[in-house]
Amino acid sequence: MLLFSAGTGPWCTAPPCVSSLQTQFLHQLREVSLLLRYICSGSQPLNRPLTLSEKIVYGHLDDPHNQDIDRGRTYLRLRPDRVAMQDATAQMAMLQFISSGLPRVAVPSTIHCDHLIEAQIGGVKDLARAKEVNQEVYNFLSSAGAKYGVGFWKPGSGIIHQIILENYAYPGVMLIGTDSHTPNGGGLGSICIGVGGADAVDVMAGIPWELKCPKVIGVKLTGTLSGWTSPKDVILKVAGILTVKGGTGAIVEYHGPGVDSISCTGMATICNMGAEIGATTSVFPYNHRMRTYLEKTGRGQIAALADEYSDLLVPDEGCEYDQLIELNLDELKPHINGPFTPDLAHPVSDVGAVAEQNGWPLEVKVGLIGSCTNSSYEDMGRAASVAKQALDKGLKCKAQFTVTPGSEQIRATIERDGYSKILGDVGGVVLANACGPCIGQWDRRDVKKGEKNTIVTSFNRNFTARNDANPATHAFVTSPEIVTALAIAGTLNFNPETDFLTAPNGEKFKLDPPNGDELPAKDFDPGQDTYQHPPADGSSMKVDVSPQSNRLQLLEPFDKWSGKDLEDLRVLIKVKGKCTTDHISAAGPWLKFRGHLDNISNNMLIGAVNSENDAVNKIKNHLTGEYGGVPDVARHYKANSVSWVVVGDDNYGEGSSREHAALEPRHLGGRAIIVKSFARIHETNLKKQGLLPLTFSNPSDYDKIRPDDKISIRGLETFTPGKPLSAVVKHSDGSEETLELNHSFNETQIEWFKAGSALNRMKELQH
Repeated sequence: MLLFSAGTGPWCTAPPCVSSLQTQFLHQLREVSLLLRYICSGSQPLNRPLTLSEKIVYGHLDDPHNQDIDRGRTYLRLRPDRVAMQDATAQMAMLQFISSGLPRVAVPSTIHCDHLIEAQIGGVKDLARAKEVNQEVYNFLSSAGAKYGVGFWKPGSGIIHQIILENYAYPGVMLIGTDSHTPNGGGLGSICIGVGGADAVDVMAGIPWELKCPKVIGVKLTGTLSGWTSPKDVILKVAGILTVKGGTGAIVEYHGPGVDSISCTGMATICNMGAEIGATTSVFPYNHRMRTYLEKTGRGQIAALADEYSDLLVPDEGCEYDQLIELNLDELKPHINGPFTPDLAHPVSDVGAVAEQNGWPLEVKVGLIGSCTNSSYEDMGRAASVAKQALDKGLKCKAQFTVTPGSEQIRATIERDGYSKILGDVGGVVLANACGPCIGQWDRRDVKKGEKNTIVTSFNRNFTARNDANPATHAFVTSPEIVTALAIAGTLNFNPETDFLTAPNGEKFKLDPPNGDELPAKDFDPGQDTYQHPPADGSSMKVDVSPQSNRLQLLEPFDKWSGKDLEDLRVLIKVKGKCTTDHISAAGPWLKFRGHLDNISNNMLIGAVNSENDAVNKIKNHLTGEYGGVPDVARHYKANSVSWVVVGDDNYGEGSSREHAALEPRHLGGRAIIVKSFARIHETNLKKQGLLPLTFSNPSDYDKIRPDDKISIRGLETFTPGKPLSAVVKHSDGSEETLELNHSFNETQIEWFKAGSALNRMKELQH
């Protein structure tokens, strides 16, 4: 018996198929009643009130009768309802699915073209250029989608997470997406989890998907949002409390009377940026704000069903959380986080003084609003209300200003309702409905690389060089309305709650708090039709990948484990400090190679800091004695049959879900990544590709590793869950020491390692 199972009813991938979604939803809701009676009956160790996230997650168990459920310890085998992939990660996911030999996806799946459009001039011209430059990739994704039954959202349709919220998310659904901000759907009471492409392949292949049973962090909201305080400030404050790794292994569940003061899209903003605290996902309970959004986006029948079964779509009274945070929204002030990390939280009222103390540039060079985190109708309306006040006084932005609509529907609606004109008149440039500068797709020309400067954005991440490839750019994240105010003022040292602006006639005035309609008074304008539905039978479709292509490359299977311990592995690089997936596999100009493993491997770890010399992309080749780039040395080692390891610090691999950060080390001869701690998605991605993600039993052992060491990993012949491995470290002076290494592999994952990858193991099981 499955709760919320996509596999037990009719389904489709097209957005107009509300009746199919309704039928599926009704079936799910009926089953939840039965299953919850079962798992709370005492025959399982769950005779207790359940959190909302537990209801939805456990409701998707593959075999609830035999599943051991223990938060933070056991692995759950789950059956998600659908899969969503953005175009940069979909390339590798579809290449892996093609390698599986399966004829068609087993669950509803969609591809969304949002990552490959570079912001340069403006939306129309940038989109046209992207279609031309990326034609080969778009054709591949379109034809692969048609052949294997995957819906295709064309370039210009919008950002994947906004499209999901508008079309596919609903209370109680479980969706996995090949993007770390997939949790955006939690704003509609969904459990939406970011994963690597290999996980998506499992689900598309109809194989149960594994997830370590999440802990649950409760965030109780009281009071009411008002004035300049926005939903974004909730997650900016929570990020400051929990830090970038405080949510690792947990679902963040918001609840309490304060929830009702937040719009559905505002709740999505909060869930979206939960990725920045390492959370598995985040979720809100079903309420009237979600009902209104469902009705306004053409899903009134689903809203009616959710109302009927609303007791199943909220946490049980008396449920227990592993950690509880309480926030009073009456007392919450506008926040701005950064630079260089999304958990460095400051009240807007303080950031100017803090910047002066730290030598951060006060002048705001560019303000950027939009992104998957903040591009709703309400976001644009509130930003426009701030902009209009300035225009009415004869002021425009002192900083450059860009606007990224979240979807074609949002673009068309804000254009119809006049928001686009206001934002343009104040100095804004409306970019394409895409990720753009948020992911580094920004041809920025107003500063030189290395020039110290400040930008403010309504994005989610602000890692070094992420937005514009300039490591000297100080990026701060905040709400769209605060971005707009700071772009008008032109300085970080401006608090719109208390400070005055000066009009051209010398008049001093204060900005009133922003206001904006939650949803349009008229219906949404859908804009252009940008969706391609797959044919009922795509078996005759051809998917061609040219051997001469530098954008796409068919995959070759990775080699199997030899059956022996790994001896004398070289330390390729000992990484110092923060090492995100942006450091391991940069985005920006490298996005064009996401479908070509060998070419994109030329960016492996080029952003990581080498502990030996504090340099970036400069490591010693211990075969030649010369220094070179990280990928170049790795290739030389591989060509000489020398395997290697990477040694890293805390929360290694935080950030994006991009599995290229795991594929590249595997492709270039890596065998293990040994660190103090991992971010969840990256650790899983490494396992999927046959690598060994290992952690120092004693974190201080990191300091014992030297760049010229050789490391042997012992205990693999008796590799079992819960049993540590050991590293024999041979120093160049002839001394040796043995270190204990922990791992989180279960039995299934050990089989992946032995087979060489999860995909190899899938093929073994087919025979």
